[in-house]
Amino acid sequence: MADALLTDLFNQLASITVQLAKEEIKLLVGVDEEVQKLQDKLGFIKAMLDDADKRHAVKLYTEKLWLEQLQDKYYDMDDVLDTWSTARIKAEIEKKEGKPADVNAPAVVKKVCSFPSPSCCFNLPLRHDLGHKIKNLNEKLDEIFNEREKYGIDFNRQPEVVERPITTSFVDESDIIGRDRYRDDLLSVLLGKGSPKERKPHVISLVGMGGLGKTTLGQIAYNHGEVQAHFEKRMWVCVSDPFDQCKVAKAIIESLEGQSPNAIELQSLLGKLCSLIGGKRFFLVLDDVWTEDSTKWDPFRNVLKCGAEGSRILVTTRKTRVANMMESSPIIDLGVLSPNDCWLIIKKIAFSDDYGEQYMDLEDLGKQLANKCKGLPLAAKTLGGHMRGKISKEEWEKVLDNGLWDLEDIEKGLLGPLLLSYYELSLSEKQCFLFCAVFSKDYHFDKFELIINWIAQGYINSKENMEREAEHYFENLAMRSFFQDFWKDDNDGKIVSCKMHDIVHDFAELMAKDVCFTINYSGDKVEKDFKRARHLSLLVIKTFPKFVYEAKNLYFLNLDFISSPIVQPKLFDHLTCLRTLHLEGKFILELPNEVKKLTHLRLLKLSCEEIKELPESICNLCNLQSLEFSKCLKLEKLPKGIGKLINLRHLLINEDVTKIRIKSFPKGIGRLTCLKTLGYFPVGKGEEICKLGELEHLNHIQGKLQIVGLSNVVDFGAIENTLKKKKDLRYLGLFFNTLEESNSEFEKEEEEETEEERRRKMEKDVAILNALEPPPRLESLRIVFYEGTTMFPNWMMSKLTYLKRLFLDSCENLEWLPPLGKLPLLKELEIWYAPMIQKVGDKFLGIDIEEEELSESSKNNNNKDIIMFPNLKSLKFYGLEKWEEWTGMGGTIEEEEKDNSANAFVTNNTPKIKIMPRLHSLKIWGCFKLRSLPDYLRNTPLQLLEIIGCPILRQRCKRGKGDYWPNISHIPNIEIDYKYVRIDGQPRDSID
Repeated sequence: MADALLTDLFNQLASITVQLAKEEIKLLVGVDEEVQKLQDKLGFIKAMLDDADKRHAVKLYTEKLWLEQLQDKYYDMDDVLDTWSTARIKAEIEKKEGKPADVNAPAVVKKVCSFPSPSCCFNLPLRHDLGHKIKNLNEKLDEIFNEREKYGIDFNRQPEVVERPITTSFVDESDIIGRDRYRDDLLSVLLGKGSPKERKPHVISLVGMGGLGKTTLGQIAYNHGEVQAHFEKRMWVCVSDPFDQCKVAKAIIESLEGQSPNAIELQSLLGKLCSLIGGKRFFLVLDDVWTEDSTKWDPFRNVLKCGAEGSRILVTTRKTRVANMMESSPIIDLGVLSPNDCWLIIKKIAFSDDYGEQYMDLEDLGKQLANKCKGLPLAAKTLGGHMRGKISKEEWEKVLDNGLWDLEDIEKGLLGPLLLSYYELSLSEKQCFLFCAVFSKDYHFDKFELIINWIAQGYINSKENMEREAEHYFENLAMRSFFQDFWKDDNDGKIVSCKMHDIVHDFAELMAKDVCFTINYSGDKVEKDFKRARHLSLLVIKTFPKFVYEAKNLYFLNLDFISSPIVQPKLFDHLTCLRTLHLEGKFILELPNEVKKLTHLRLLKLSCEEIKELPESICNLCNLQSLEFSKCLKLEKLPKGIGKLINLRHLLINEDVTKIRIKSFPKGIGRLTCLKTLGYFPVGKGEEICKLGELEHLNHIQGKLQIVGLSNVVDFGAIENTLKKKKDLRYLGLFFNTLEESNSEFEKEEEEETEEERRRKMEKDVAILNALEPPPRLESLRIVFYEGTTMFPNWMMSKLTYLKRLFLDSCENLEWLPPLGKLPLLKELEIWYAPMIQKVGDKFLGIDIEEEELSESSKNNNNKDIIMFPNLKSLKFYGLEKWEEWTGMGGTIEEEEKDNSANAFVTNNTPKIKIMPRLHSLKIWGCFKLRSLPDYLRNTPLQLLEIIGCPILRQRCKRGKGDYWPNISHIPNIEIDYKYVRIDGQPRDSID
């Protein structure tokens, strides 16, 4: 009996084991299909989250919790899919390297995988693990969706309409504080007389973030006595969003007639409007305009031309793009109030006349409270209203210790305008904005840093050109006043960096409070729930906090070590979901090998001065998109396997080549065909280093590229296609030696190098320069340590038609300057240390043509002027030790005294030749033998002349008053000092 029971039990166990084995095999075999299903499901959930966000549908606490659960599972699904994608990438890399995909795979499973699949048999343990994770995810998602039905959660209801405040033209001007300057400037524009050339209608825009007082300033202008007397008709319309054309047209007409028109067609409404304002000078205020769609505005633009000359339209908007679309002139960016003005607003609202002087005891606290407003009038009004009737210090201190967002009616006050701007953003733009909360207040945001972080976090929808899409998001946030204090590039005017208003930053922190944390840790206990944490900025002052290990779901970690030199390897065991890791620490000596466990990592930024090399394991991070070590000043080499980082888009190195210790790259850089940023490329010596030819395949490189060590190039023919296909390259630096190599060669005894060796070296540099044809849209070119005697590569004049800046530095053997006057867009030219140049003449200008050629040119150009250096604004010569003559058409000053021909000549039908017609700045330093300046300089609009270390020129300036520059009347004076001449504001008569 017992034996029979045991046999039956064993049979059942065997049956269960077989069943489990079948399920396991099914999981292994079906992973590919399940991954695709999961991918589809991920897209569906993203759409659901986006839809709920657009509808502002989350009102109940149960809905909020349910949505948070779904969002957390979204991240889990993304991690699983990314793990699968990573495995495929690694398998592909191993295949290219000739390694087997999985040497330990059991034969029985390989036999089961009979259907074709590129991923069928790689890493079986991983397939098994993913199969179980997908199964668990599906089960959890089923539970979440069942709970939605259980609690009756419905996101399909009608979208919530966000109420936007309706403004009117009425205002009590006595309540307005701190806007006198803006008021006066605005009134000056409004009351200024129109001109026949003025654009009709003349639009002025007030731009700024919500709560700055744009509407209030518009109300002041609208009700000003002089404005009322100046304009025959005044209209105030609150436009808001959406821009309903008929509604706006009716509102304008109602403002004129006092009643709403009966017409409903836009054509009829605009016709009536034209008849009402025809020939009359009007003032129209369009308050709170949001739409950027010019087609909505164009019908109004056309009909408002019916008004008389001098009519004005004032627009208030949060978006610079709206002001540009409406062709505003001027655009007035409303600034913040002073802390004192904020205190005056708080005091005025908080204390009625009944309190007398009681506020005096609270003034110190009140001024501290005013600092929390950060210049925002609405914040001051909100605080003033909250403090009304509160006269005890304890009450004021309590508010001072809390955040603005702790006030009970904040959503009706300060939060309202910010929410309106926030709700208008797309889901991706909201994610990008909220991400900024992880940085400290007053942080100086670098635009490019934000862009690569947004990409790393997966916020950018585009897969084609993620950087361009991210830049578009940045521009939208900037246009909507989420950023301020912009710093722009001097060359192209694009935004480089910015800041965020403190209250906007507080708002971002509030909206991201469950997922974003900034902590300065000095050993105290931290009471925070990191279960949902995605972003953490952590300053470690003493010991490393163990609570970080609880934040297992982090996507972003900014880790700053104040004193510790050790990065705990354990860190990388726990934070395996990371997409971005910024590791900073002055004393950190190395990055642990365990970094390879961060398989999802997209961005690795190291700010560690003492690190000398990176671990080879970093090359396993095949998802890495950005690798930055610009502050690792002692880094000497890159890992050998860096070519495996096939998804790398940005390799960020210090742009100052004198501070970089990396002398060569390992082989394989040419495999990084996704690279867009590579600011530095060293050409080294040896077999195991990267040759210049590998650059040929990196045609997506954009922005700036500096190639150092060109003298190490051996095969000139192999480099001719290195640069010319890089259409997005704008700045190119060609360094024929490093600074150390040049100093070393300079220190050698002359007899060590024969004349033949020097000649070959010169010819080699000439050949290399000829072969390295840059792309045609290059804007800046720098050539350093070039040893050729001439510099006339075929491409310099014919291809560089977009070149704006040219710097020639330390070209020791250069005897003649190229004909740079032919470059049509050149704005800046600097020649540094060219000791062999003795003369600069007509060839430098590009004038090497005879009179017959000028005559022929006049026929072809219809007698148009020929201009040399047509756009040159800044010209500098430094350290041309043997330079004696600077001549040109018209000769020197002495020649001009004999033949008073100015800056151009005419012979019969020959055209005029003009030289440097836009030159503003000329600096000449250390040119000891220079005897004179060319005559053509006197016809340039020179504003700054600086001469240092040129004794002969200095002596010539002492010949007498006015003799040196007799025809430059628009330059106020030339002041003589011991070593230099420079233009400043002193009268000319002061010259001795």
